Amino acid sequence: MRFVFFVVLALLSFIVQAKDYNLLSPDGHVKILISLNDGKPAYTVVVGDKTPIQNAALGLKLDPAYQGGFNVVDTQKREVDETYEMTWWKNRLIRNQYNEMTLFLEEAGGNRKQLTVEFRAYNNGVAFRYAFPKQENLTEFVIEEDLSEFAFADDYTWWSANGERDNLGPLSINAAKDPVFAPMVLECANDLYLGIHEAAIYDFANFKIKPAGKANAFQCDLQGHSNAKTGMHTSWRVIMIGKQPGDLVESNLLQNLNPPCEIEDTSWIKPGLTMWDWRVWGFTAPDGFVYGLNTVSHKRFIDFAAENNVDYLLMDADWYGPEFSENSDPTQSAGEIDIEENFRYAKAKGVGIILYLNDVGANKFGLERVLKQFHDWGASGVKYGFMTSTGQAKVLQTRRVVELCAKYKLTVNFHDNPIPPSGDDRTWPNVLTREYCHSQADAKYSYYPETAVSAAFINMLAGPLDMCSGWYGFEGNEVRPKVFRFIPGTVAAENAKLVVFHSGVSVLADSPENYKEKADLFDFVKKLPKQYDEYRVLDGHMESHITVARRAGDHWYLGSLTTRQPRTLNLKLDFLKPGVKYKAFLYEDAPETHFMTNREAYQTRLIKVDAESTLTINVAPGGGATVRIEPIGK
Repeated sequence: MRFVFFVVLALLSFIVQAKDYNLLSPDGHVKILISLNDGKPAYTVVVGDKTPIQNAALGLKLDPAYQGGFNVVDTQKREVDETYEMTWWKNRLIRNQYNEMTLFLEEAGGNRKQLTVEFRAYNNGVAFRYAFPKQENLTEFVIEEDLSEFAFADDYTWWSANGERDNLGPLSINAAKDPVFAPMVLECANDLYLGIHEAAIYDFANFKIKPAGKANAFQCDLQGHSNAKTGMHTSWRVIMIGKQPGDLVESNLLQNLNPPCEIEDTSWIKPGLTMWDWRVWGFTAPDGFVYGLNTVSHKRFIDFAAENNVDYLLMDADWYGPEFSENSDPTQSAGEIDIEENFRYAKAKGVGIILYLNDVGANKFGLERVLKQFHDWGASGVKYGFMTSTGQAKVLQTRRVVELCAKYKLTVNFHDNPIPPSGDDRTWPNVLTREYCHSQADAKYSYYPETAVSAAFINMLAGPLDMCSGWYGFEGNEVRPKVFRFIPGTVAAENAKLVVFHSGVSVLADSPENYKEKADLFDFVKKLPKQYDEYRVLDGHMESHITVARRAGDHWYLGSLTTRQPRTLNLKLDFLKPGVKYKAFLYEDAPETHFMTNREAYQTRLIKVDAESTLTINVAPGGGATVRIEPIGK
């Protein structure tokens, strides 16, 4: 018989009737109340004077199953406060401060199988996971379902990721019908937002989020069964907490829930910018040159990259033949590409090359053999697309790709419905980015400005995103075979995406010639730092706009994006050092700019500012702006 343990919730008095195990965050603002009622565990989350999550069930459906309710046989608590340095990320230094409690559970009857539940309380979130201690009565088993709930106090408004489509929301909890992608963001009050995701996805199937079958509640929805054995633990189920949506974006919670870096020497992992051949095929340059899939075109990309502080060239699909053909061998180039000449030329110019690969080529010719060949050529990284597995198999395959890439000193950019980022860039910093979003013109259709804004507040909670930004030549680009539809936007907003969206490698989607034509605008891009020290969300909401400020040393880089509505932004610069004078280089929409009808109009200006200044910037419908701020004299 398979037994499912769960909690039927009715009254908050349940917490009083049952034995309580309480855990406070270090600052005392967040509290987790863990209870057992008739052997069934549940948790409540209190934030200040609000209780957004009440009596949410905990539990797993296993085969072979637990046969009865649980008793708490022991508890352990510990406090952690450490600071560590990231190889690269939004913030260089991260403080990891939390209080932890582990409940050791044992069946009340039967075989007395054991289960532990680990809870962590942070100042800006809570997390829990299940672990399976070594024991005589249980060795190997299957996790069939995760019954963990997110049971809310009211019918809150939510938004969620939506694969390679426009994000969902705003919707009410009780209007939800089908499972949705994590992350999910909920607005519980004007000063309370929650983000639902998971951290450290390494061994078991990831989850979606589905209605729990009762009012105001969601439940984890595992993407298939997972084989397990004792000594293992699940991924963390995570609830981020913030006063405003931007607090969730700034959070380091997922990284803190992952193990420390597994790569001993990370000196070869270098974030930066990359040119990209895929969308430029068919573009005719002013001198009459037509870009194609050939070494001559690649050398033009490499020349531009070397001259403009761009680090890489991404050679996308078909460089080794049709990407879905089993006869296409990724250990050699095809057609008009001389792969060894490409690498020789790029090395001489100081430019790295990132190579595309997918399951078809990796499975036919051997993943490790292919990656070793990439390394022997001198490749910097891999863009890995179209994994054919699902559920636990996909998680384990992702882990294998990441670890083998680390072995051969290759970075990774996962595309085409990858498993979610989950803070694993702390442990494996060679994972630079993922297409865990609606990336521009991918899936053969375009996204509009509101999707960029919502992706920054929703998808980016999970981790770095490959948005395929940097469009400069909007007019007429639909004639290129890999630009499938009209692309809305403004050139100033394209610059802003490179600041707003955190990514270890930012993919520039346009031709060298279009960047040269707007050299004053591209000046902002070529002066972007490779790594940052700090990331702040100054203002915004999923439904309106976002403004981000990023620091590298004593320089600041600001990026703003709006939805289809024009907006006047008044940006206080009180984050600058008092008493220091700065130059601010502004790259903005022009008065006549519009994301549909006048996409390439922009203006630049230079002003002096200090910590007392307020910048007033007008962004066009669907537009944006960037600002580079540097101390005078530097």
